[in-house]
Amino acid sequence: MSFAQLVIGPPGSGKSTYCDGMQQFLTGIERPNAVVNLDPANDRTSYPAALDVRDLVSLDEIMEAEELGPNGGILYALEELEGNIEWLEEGLQGLGGSYPDSIRTRLVVIHLVDSYSLTLPTNYISSLLLSLRSMLQMDLPHLNVLTKIDNLASFSPLPLPLAFYTEAHSLDYLLPFLDAEQRGKEIAPTNPGPDPSSPAATSTVDESRDHMQNPPSDTQPQNNKFTALNSAILDLIEDFSLVGFETLCVEDRTSMSQLLRTIDRASGYVFGGAEGADSQTVWQLAVREGGGTGTMEVRDVEERWVTRRAEFDEMERNAWEEEGKVEKERAKGRDPTAAGGGRREEPRIERKRAKGGGSAAGDGGGPAGGEGSDKSRSTPGTYLPGAGIQVMRKGQQ
Repeated sequence: MSFAQLVIGPPGSGKSTYCDGMQQFLTGIERPNAVVNLDPANDRTSYPAALDVRDLVSLDEIMEAEELGPNGGILYALEELEGNIEWLEEGLQGLGGSYPDSIRTRLVVIHLVDSYSLTLPTNYISSLLLSLRSMLQMDLPHLNVLTKIDNLASFSPLPLPLAFYTEAHSLDYLLPFLDAEQRGKEIAPTNPGPDPSSPAATSTVDESRDHMQNPPSDTQPQNNKFTALNSAILDLIEDFSLVGFETLCVEDRTSMSQLLRTIDRASGYVFGGAEGADSQTVWQLAVREGGGTGTMEVRDVEERWVTRRAEFDEMERNAWEEEGKVEKERAKGRDPTAAGGGRREEPRIERKRAKGGGSAAGDGGGPAGGEGSDKSRSTPGTYLPGAGIQVMRKGQQ
């Protein structure tokens, strides 16, 4: 039994970064894996490709020989791949897979969308339509993933809570913001960001939900020539009730493991492992409470990467420094627990609630953006407990 992820998405959505990070993650947990590059325009892969379509056809050569532009060149290259499908079959079989026996190979489509699309209602609706079209046309288990979720804190506050965008329900709440964007008018968000002057900004999810139930007067939809079209598009998306999003920060171990668990459930790997499982066993296990895996709530993701990112980052930096000291002591042949330190606990931080009191613990996971002590960092291509995935995006040094 083979399991495969078919990674798709628009340019700039983070496909190469995702493949690089996922390969490192799977290697770190000792799960055999291989990356196959089927994008003839991807001329700078940061990961070692076990099979590369550029060995069969070169986009630059096609554009020069056929006098085509980039889009026409890609279509031509894919037609060449289709005409030489035996090359692909032989290459996949050489990786130890069971292709073309599709019964023994389980594919999951991973559709990546840059989380920047959440900052503008029109971009978000476009992403919803693209995701829906992909799900309907590809006819495979499908996961939509909002990448670069750690960048949200550097953008303008989202008009609505993050859970609204991941669940993609009650989309009519977007209508006033769509109208305002198309009229060039700015509306104050109902999901304001944390006060930067506060050392411990509180979560605003609960207040945002109150605002959604009782929106301010300036967020009431006003009729214009696009209102009816906007409403029809939103109704179409909701009628299918298919689109939803997972979130991902590729450098964070907690985020990566959460997404991998979701992928494993979609492919059936979590139920049958590498040996696979017949459909009866899969369904028997799937109906069990929880499906054998845990979940991370969206409000935890929003708190970690948007409303209280600075706090979590500080906690993780301190944890990395402590772990670096422990590793240094071990390298010297000393017992780091001899002084009574014991095993280091994962950093925990209480969730502050604006209403209702109570608290919950949040795990900061791995480092954000590669920050932390160099002493505890893993080398490229490895994944160590307590360490993050060493992935560099384009433009980073």
